[in-house]
Amino acid sequence: MSVQIAVIDDWQNVASGVVDWSVLESVGQVHVLHEYPAETAVMIERLQAFEVICVMRERTTFDKALLQGLPKLKLLVTGGMRNAAIDIAAATALGIQVCGTDSYKHAAPELTWALIMACTRNLLAEANALRAGHWQVGLGGDLYGKTLGILGLGSIGQKVAQFGQVFGMRVIAWSENLTPQRAAAAGVTWVSKQELFEQADILSIHLVLSDRSRGLVDAQALGWMKPTARLVNTARGPIVDEQALVQALSSGRLAGAALDVYTEEPLPLDHPFRRLPNVLATPHVGYVSEQNYRQFYQQMIDAIHAWANATPIRVLG
Repeated sequence: MSVQIAVIDDWQNVASGVVDWSVLESVGQVHVLHEYPAETAVMIERLQAFEVICVMRERTTFDKALLQGLPKLKLLVTGGMRNAAIDIAAATALGIQVCGTDSYKHAAPELTWALIMACTRNLLAEANALRAGHWQVGLGGDLYGKTLGILGLGSIGQKVAQFGQVFGMRVIAWSENLTPQRAAAAGVTWVSKQELFEQADILSIHLVLSDRSRGLVDAQALGWMKPTARLVNTARGPIVDEQALVQALSSGRLAGAALDVYTEEPLPLDHPFRRLPNVLATPHVGYVSEQNYRQFYQQMIDAIHAWANATPIRVLG
C-alpha cells in the first residue's frame, strides 16, 4: 500500500519536527504543505492527489464543493473532536471517513489568562516602549478584587474561572444553558446576561460557535459594559460583532480588548484590530502549543494506521 498523505496548513513549519511521521512509511508517503487556504479551485488543484488529508483545526474549510472536487480523498483527520469547517454530512455521503483527535485541555485557558494579565497590566505598550528606549510609559490595572465575567462556563470557562479565583477575583457567569446550581458547583455566581456585561471588569468568552451564539456579543451587549472594562475572546471570532467592537474601542466606549480569534482568519492586513492601540491581538494561538500539537499529530498518525487496518478510531459524524 502506498497512500498519498497530506499534512496541510503547517503555517509555522513545525509539523515535521513535532512527531515522527516516518512511522507511516508502511502506509504511504507523507507530504507537509505550508500554504494558507485559498479559493476552492486552487485547493482542489493543491489537494487532488491525496487519499488522506490531515487538517489543523479549522484553518481550511472543507465544504461540499471542495470535497466533491477531491475524488481520491478517503480519509480526513482533524485536530480535535469538533471541526465546524468540515461538512461531515457531505463527506459521509461521498464515502470520506472523518476522524478526530483528543486535545490538550490546558492550552486555551492558559493563553486566555496570559492575555488577561497582559492587557490589564499594559504589558504590550510597556515592552514596546522599553525597546524604543523609554521607561514606564503608563499605569497598569489590577485584578485582585475585580469582577471576572465568564460567558460560557464549559470546561475552558471553568478553568479560567479557577484562575480568576486564585487571583482573588469575584467570578460571575452566564450562558443560555447555565443554571445557578451548575455555576455554584464551580464556585461561580450565576447572573443574567445583562448583569454579566454590566458587572464584569474583564469579560472572557468561552462559548462554542453556533447559530445561537453567532453575534451574541453585539452593540447592545457591548453598550452594557463599563467604559473601564476589557473584552477577551479566545473562543471564536463570529461570536462578537466585530464592527460594533471596533466602534466601541475606537470611541473609547470600552477600555480595551484582548483577541485571539476573528471572523476572518488570517486577519486581513488592513483590519483595525491590527492598529488600534487598545487592542492586544494574537493570531489564533490558543491551541498552538507544543503539547497540543504533539497530541494532535501523534493521534492523527494513530488514526491513519487504524484506518489503513480497516479499524477506524475517533470517527466523527
